Amino acid sequence: MSSTQTPVWFITGCSTGFGRELAKLVLDRGWNAVVTARDKSRLSDLTEGHGERALAVDLDVTDEQAIDAVVKEAEARFGRVDVLVNNAGYGYQASIEEGDAQEIRDQFDANVFGLFAMTRAVLPMMRRQGKGHILNLTSQAGFIGFPGSGYYAATKHAVEGFSDALLAEVKPLGISVTCVAPGPFRTDWAGRSLRQTPNRIEAYAPTAGARLKGTADISGKQAGDPVRAGEAMIRVTEMAEPPRHLVLGRIAYDGVTAKLRERLAEIERLKSESLSADFPE
Repeated sequence: MSSTQTPVWFITGCSTGFGRELAKLVLDRGWNAVVTARDKSRLSDLTEGHGERALAVDLDVTDEQAIDAVVKEAEARFGRVDVLVNNAGYGYQASIEEGDAQEIRDQFDANVFGLFAMTRAVLPMMRRQGKGHILNLTSQAGFIGFPGSGYYAATKHAVEGFSDALLAEVKPLGISVTCVAPGPFRTDWAGRSLRQTPNRIEAYAPTAGARLKGTADISGKQAGDPVRAGEAMIRVTEMAEPPRHLVLGRIAYDGVTAKLRERLAEIERLKSESLSADFPE
C-alpha cells in the first residue's frame, strides 16, 4: 500500500470486534476510512473527532443495491479505495443433521454472498487505480471443520477458494488479496453475535453438543486480542509482497499448521492410488 496519498480503507462490520478495533487504528493513524454497520448510529464514537476523514454508513452486506450505493458514496468522498476489509459476518453452530435451513442460508448470504458482492463492487475502482488490497476475514475454520461448526466452516472454506481465484485474476492488475484467519479472539463472535441450533440428538452430544457448550463458555476469555489483530492486518498491507494467508493467534497457528501437515501426509501416502486413476502411459 505504498502511496504518497493518504490511504483510504473501507471496512465492513464495524459495530463490534475486529472491524471496530481496526477502524479505530486506521483513523488514529490519520488515514481515511469508510466504516459500515447495519445501524451507523453505533459508529458515532468511532467517527467523532475525525471530520471528513471518516465516513460512517448504514450497510447490510446482504443487500447488493445498498452495497453499490455505499461504494459510490465512498468514491464520491475519497475518490479511491486502497484497502477493502471484508469483515462483516457471524457464526452459526449446529450439528450437520440438526442444521436449520434458513439459518444456513442466512449465514451464507452474510459470510459468502455479501463478501462476493462487496468485492465485485470495489474491484472496478481498484482496477482503474492499478493497485489495492483486499483483506477477507475467514477463520481457522477455513482450514479445519470442527464439530458443531460445519456450516460456518463451509462459508469460510468458500471464501478461501474464492480468494485463490481472485488473487490469480487481480495480482497482474496490481491488487493483493489476503485471507485473515483468526482463532478464538475476544470479540462478540462467541457471545451476542453467535447463533446456535441446540443439540437435541443424543448421539451428537459428545461432539457437536460439547462444542456448542464450550464455545459459549469461553466467550470473553479467549486468548486473542482484537487490537493486536488489527495491528497485524495493517502491517500486512504495508508489506512489499503481501501474503495470501495471515493466521492470527497461537491456537489458530498451531491448529492450521497441524491440519495442513496431516492433510499433506495423507495425500502423499496415497500417491500411488492417485496416479493410478490416469490412463496408462
